[in-house]
Amino acid sequence: MASDENLPATDIWSQWLLHRRHGGDARYEQAMRAMVERYVERVLDAARLEAGESIADVGAGEGLLALRAIERVGGALHAWLTDVSEPMLRHAEAQARARGVADRCTFVRAAADRLEGVADESLDVVMTRSVLAYVFDKTRALREFHRVLRPGGRISLAEPVFQDEAVAAQAIRTVIESKPPAEINPLMPLLHRWKAAQYPDTEEKIRASAIANYSERDLLRFAQNAGFTDVHLELHIDTYPSIVRSWEVFVNSSPHPLAPPLSLIMAEQFSAEERELFERSMRPVIEDPRAVSTDRMVYLTARKPRA
Repeated sequence: MASDENLPATDIWSQWLLHRRHGGDARYEQAMRAMVERYVERVLDAARLEAGESIADVGAGEGLLALRAIERVGGALHAWLTDVSEPMLRHAEAQARARGVADRCTFVRAAADRLEGVADESLDVVMTRSVLAYVFDKTRALREFHRVLRPGGRISLAEPVFQDEAVAAQAIRTVIESKPPAEINPLMPLLHRWKAAQYPDTEEKIRASAIANYSERDLLRFAQNAGFTDVHLELHIDTYPSIVRSWEVFVNSSPHPLAPPLSLIMAEQFSAEERELFERSMRPVIEDPRAVSTDRMVYLTARKPRA
């Protein structure tokens, strides 16, 4: 793993993964981890790992895919953990050492669309969990996966789909712009400021946004364009009782690494009166025991042709 004493101890990726994702709430962090572990197990089930293989956990973050893969398969598996974030690589390496499996891991600082340090046709499996969502040129990243895989190698990916959130933000903006101010519910502009701070809210911004410029069908097409065959994609849309049970968790957590928490949005963009109106209107909705959440996740598998 590359090391540099001058590198920051944290960045936006490590800040989100280790802190802002759960807003500093231990119970919410536990619920989030349980959800993430389900994603990990699905990716590994679909990867069909075998003893003796070399795998890559691209955009490894905490290293959950790689470390769980080693736990499943045992010492015959070697894992490459790549990430653009040096602080997260250091964190993942510490996790590997704590589990006594650091000798089975190679740590490489690299972006998903430029896997420098990983040789051509050197791996059997490439896996991701919520990585391509933050890469603007997803086909380029998939071509890198294709490059580092041996003939017959496999990919197993789990990627969120945020496009619906962006479309919702755009719809709120359209409503506001289409009516006279006197006819607009005072809550509507506040909802727009919140959503527009976390997701793009115009067609132009959506096209320019890595997190919103694709649908599940686009991901399938990107994999085909990158040269993969036997492409299989499943879109899982799940609704479940909300794991956000308090207003404090709601305002202090963040839905993705590029999104500021609502507490910051309100502090910077809302007046005191607007903050009071927003909390009075939204807090009962958030803390309602019947509240539900919707999760959209794509699972994609494919193979590099043997010929």
